[in-house]
Amino acid sequence: MANDILDQVCDGLDMLNEDASVPRNIRRGADEVKNLLLKNSDPMDVRVATATSRLDELANDPNIPLHGRTLIWNIMSRLEELA
Repeated sequence: MANDILDQVCDGLDMLNEDASVPRNIRRGADEVKNLLLKNSDPMDVRVATATSRLDELANDPNIPLHGRTLIWNIMSRLEELA
């Protein structure tokens, strides 16, 4: 169950990272969040909390297009299921 959610979250982060209409700093942040979530050396709750915090920063960037912000919010709601 947790792995399925994590896979869906990573797919969403990949979509964000590959979207050329999203600013580069947002795409880079999405890639950093994905790497953070896949780092098995940290406990899952720490990874989820850190990822959620970082995604919140990205969603509040004034340059992000509306569809990118919506995708980030969807990813964050999926992450809450892991917490």
